[in-house]
Amino acid sequence: MHNAQQRPQHALPLNLVEAINRALFQAMSDDHRVVLLGEDIATNGGVFRATEGLKAHFGFRRVMDTPLAENLIAGLSVGMASQGLKPVAEIQFMGFIYAALEQLISHAARLRHRTRGRLSCPLVIRAPFGGGIHAPEHHSESTEALFAHVPGLRVVIPSSPARAYGLLRAAISCPDPVLFLEPKRLYRLQRLPVDLDDAPLPLDRCFTLRPGEDITLVSWGAMIHETLAAADHLAQAGIKAEVIDVATLNPLDRDTLVASVSKTGRAVIVHEAPFTGGFGAEIAATLASDALMQLRAPVTRVTGYDTPMPYFAMEREYMPSVERIVEAAKQQMEY
Repeated sequence: MHNAQQRPQHALPLNLVEAINRALFQAMSDDHRVVLLGEDIATNGGVFRATEGLKAHFGFRRVMDTPLAENLIAGLSVGMASQGLKPVAEIQFMGFIYAALEQLISHAARLRHRTRGRLSCPLVIRAPFGGGIHAPEHHSESTEALFAHVPGLRVVIPSSPARAYGLLRAAISCPDPVLFLEPKRLYRLQRLPVDLDDAPLPLDRCFTLRPGEDITLVSWGAMIHETLAAADHLAQAGIKAEVIDVATLNPLDRDTLVASVSKTGRAVIVHEAPFTGGFGAEIAATLASDALMQLRAPVTRVTGYDTPMPYFAMEREYMPSVERIVEAAKQQMEY
């Protein structure tokens, strides 16, 4: 992203939900085929107001309220996408997405393969996910690994306003279906400069947020916030941590991860999803197979626990903390 002082007329301080709104506005302005649909997204602008003002600007034919029916939302999106539109559908919370699995797994992700390339399915499913805002359990879970297992379905997770803006624009332009998971804990956490003239960010690529040579810290989504803070703490102890934002879980940019860990020899993977079967296990397996001879310590995972996300009184105890990440990193350094 360009320095704000170089191009002040285009770099705006935005929080993540504002960046989502700007990306949708830009995509709809650039391409009349982009349409929005979801529960309460038109008149009310959605639960988190990510689509606020878009119906007033583009009209009810392009910004549509739907019934409370996730299977219908996904099915409509598949139909629209197969016939030339570019739907961007919102699922109100990730915990409500499971009714749409049939459409996403059996149809959206398979359409190009099934028709031997005759049809594609350029749709985006947006869904807020993750904990940290004191919501009930079905509003706070992180089951991204479930979707990353599906061939043909991209899984993209931004961790900052600039990456939300750039990655969403790229997702809308993608000819294949994208599940775009938005960490709602970051929606209004901070405003950062976003250059609205920057090109869309590349999908399928990890981002190295901080260089280092002693240990690699790998994360995505909201946990990037704690991971960067942990890197700051480690720096005070003389440990230089490289921080990698995975950003796109499927397909995974294995080359960047392997190159980093081959350099540092150590890796800590951080995510708030449960430990067992979490996507961190896939990354750990990749590092064990492709960087084994460079590893100086076993790969460590700092994750949520194998329980449902608890109610808000114990939510903080469930989610990985800066202290847990720092402790895991220091144990790696002592191995």
